[in-house]
Amino acid sequence: MAANNQVLRRLDAVVDDFCRRTRFFNEPMTKGRACMFVMQHRLNTRQRNSVLKLKVATNCPDWDTRMQIIGACSQEVIADNEHGGGKAHWEILEELGLHIGMKRAQIRAAKPLDTTLIAWAAWEGLMANRHWLEGVGANVCAERANVPGYGDGIIRKSGWFGLERVRWKKLFKLPDEKLDFFELHEEADIEHSDAGWNTVAKFARDLRMEDAVVEACRRNLLVWRLYLNGIAAGGDSAA
Repeated sequence: MAANNQVLRRLDAVVDDFCRRTRFFNEPMTKGRACMFVMQHRLNTRQRNSVLKLKVATNCPDWDTRMQIIGACSQEVIADNEHGGGKAHWEILEELGLHIGMKRAQIRAAKPLDTTLIAWAAWEGLMANRHWLEGVGANVCAERANVPGYGDGIIRKSGWFGLERVRWKKLFKLPDEKLDFFELHEEADIEHSDAGWNTVAKFARDLRMEDAVVEACRRNLLVWRLYLNGIAAGGDSAA
């Protein structure tokens, strides 16, 4: 168990570095960046959970882990009865866009940025063409940023979407009930990432893959940094 704890400490250090280095977390939120986030992350949620994560599930020989992945994907793209009132997460994100003044047609007509397309191609390699345990790490390491304890300031206290809830509430003067997307993801992502972290701890030692899963996490978060910083740049250009 001590060896597994060491792997988790190494993974936590990689997530902490991601939270500290990513511009999107550490620069001011603007209306342009918020609108771009809605458009790109709606697309990304659908792509990752209907295509990329399911490829990890297909490669996974452990039945319980496979079912956890499929269940989490179902919440994201079909319906979340536990956290989202029966709506898919991408639908709740779409509603968030309406709350900040976007038009539904605008959101639905959005095309992926070049950086989003590059991220999808990179994740394809990291999630579909790797050992299933590396794919599990790629599934959950960005969700791990929603767990308090990484980075500095509000993100360390409340996690990534706790930070966003504070920033969007202040920027758009939104009441708490219109920020459901961030609240549900705080709850759901903690649940999903804990399951993934525990799976890594369970299997990494037996499979002698401690270094491989840490490196998979590092590479995957490099892609997430590209994706999020691309949203920031795209939002600034569109403003």
